[in-house]
Amino acid sequence: MMPVANTRDQKVTSAMTQWPMIIQGGMGVGVSGWRLARAVSATGQLGVVSGTALDAVLVRRLQRGDPGGHIRRALKCLPLPGVAQRILDRYFVANGKPEGRPFRAKPMPSERPSRRQTELLIASNFVEVLLARESHENPVGVNYLEKIQLPTLPSLYGAMLAGVSFVLMGAGIPKAIPGVLDRLALNQSVHLQLEVSGSGAEPAATAFEPAAFHPGAAPLDRPRFLAIISSAPLATMLVRRSSGKVDGFVVESHVAGGHNAPPRGPQHVTASGEPIYTDRDTADIDAIATLGLPFWLAGGRATPESLAAAREAGATGVQIGTAFAYCEESGLEPRLKEQVLAMSRAGTARVFTDPVASPTSFPFKVVQVPETLSDPQLAEARARRCDLGYLRQAYRKPDGSLGWRCPAEPVEDYVRKGGDSADTAGRKCLCNALMATIGLGQVQSNGDLEPAIVTSGDDVVGIARFLRPGAASYRAVDVIEAMLASDVTTRPESARPPDVL
Repeated sequence: MMPVANTRDQKVTSAMTQWPMIIQGGMGVGVSGWRLARAVSATGQLGVVSGTALDAVLVRRLQRGDPGGHIRRALKCLPLPGVAQRILDRYFVANGKPEGRPFRAKPMPSERPSRRQTELLIASNFVEVLLARESHENPVGVNYLEKIQLPTLPSLYGAMLAGVSFVLMGAGIPKAIPGVLDRLALNQSVHLQLEVSGSGAEPAATAFEPAAFHPGAAPLDRPRFLAIISSAPLATMLVRRSSGKVDGFVVESHVAGGHNAPPRGPQHVTASGEPIYTDRDTADIDAIATLGLPFWLAGGRATPESLAAAREAGATGVQIGTAFAYCEESGLEPRLKEQVLAMSRAGTARVFTDPVASPTSFPFKVVQVPETLSDPQLAEARARRCDLGYLRQAYRKPDGSLGWRCPAEPVEDYVRKGGDSADTAGRKCLCNALMATIGLGQVQSNGDLEPAIVTSGDDVVGIARFLRPGAASYRAVDVIEAMLASDVTTRPESARPPDVL
């Protein structure tokens, strides 16, 4: 199932000769899914799939019956004999599981994953990228979080097997990843040092051996690596100290959605509890430009004027997330899209930068949506549990072995593992909540459905501007058209790209 080009309206297709002007952000868990990435890349800009928790996303989609058969179609192309069938035998439910019945669990991430766990990571990333590459010949990217380290190596390999062209990574300092990409392209073994909490804690690592899963494989194309940063010093350090070549940067400001870099210097909050950012938190664009690498500006950049200003400042273009999160092709649960679009239209949409919601300790943008975890009472009523484990932190047990804990897990469990109970205050289980945000929330043992959480940048207040008069929704191409308004003419409705299945 190789990608096949189809005819697109040439007035909105900007062929990507080397670098895109617009990068679609890799948002959440499954919000930037293959449908959205495919729709954006089909226009000639860079579509990006979120690589976060793709193994969980795949097994839950299979248990929903794989509507349309897309996952099964892509799995047939996986060049690892027997893997696709083992996954289908374990997780596929014809016609979907009954409503109200829990999803079958998959293994928790581990520094020494079983073969079955590793196969699932390779396959899930392969599937997402391959589907995003269908029906066009343009590059596709994948986005990962440095903070989520355990799945990274086999995930990268799966994406590369599917022909991913760009790897983007933020939420940390990903200086090891360029060298990992170099070695994976040659099917060589790789390892990744893990962050272990506690001063002086003995380091730990996870490893991956491609030949154990794909012996005799031909070399792979090495994707370009774009580091997501918030400051010029971090960009300089990555250029000088990374294990391989950094190909460019996405420079993200604190108005962007998802995780934000903490403010620099002493931490202060507003009367409502949001962190206060100052001029110290504004990236020195001139200094980044002197590094001589392409870069894109991100955070509140979804206007033609912002694109023009970014290019005048030396940037190649902009990265846009929030505007794409609410288009028809995104993976966000339709009811949530409708709610937020209605709030934006009414002028009542609001984002709270929560300094403690994320177990990572990074500030996290939360859209205030009724009946989601933005409601303090609902968040407090939710029974704590940790059954997905992506944001757990490694620590050393008294006997020297490696343990895992999360400040969003049950408080008594966290404290028993040596954690400080103060670290648990206000923490939210983003793993479960973000799965619920794309309609794949778990039914817990007490019958409760996990509540969702919606994250977006500050630009969510104005996303209704992408709605055409009388329309209740908009498409990814509408965002591209709006961004390139000075370069394209309005096309007739009949020329709109076909629906992405």
